[in-house]
Amino acid sequence: MYIAMNRFKIVPGRENDFEKIWKERDSHLKGVPGFKEFYLIRGKKEETHTLYASHSTWSSEDDFSNWTKSDAFRQAHRGAGNHSDIYLGHPEFEGFVVVI
Repeated sequence: MYIAMNRFKIVPGRENDFEKIWKERDSHLKGVPGFKEFYLIRGKKEETHTLYASHSTWSSEDDFSNWTKSDAFRQAHRGAGNHSDIYLGHPEFEGFVVVI
């Protein structure tokens, strides 16, 4: 199994906007080979930002990689730059192979 995460630093006071974007977007993940589940998780609120992470699980790293090259991926991320005012920097990607 493979876990893909993106960490987001969100401008204080814009948390509801960020969560609304995720709640209303079509992820285009249904039916994608190897996709298992997705969560948007909220972390600690700091003085300068609130930390969030997108957390998706996949059957394999290859399944995740194939999705990132697909039309479904392009559709899911269309317009992602339209809300740059709520982010502090770019998302930070982390990928993990499940060992146990």
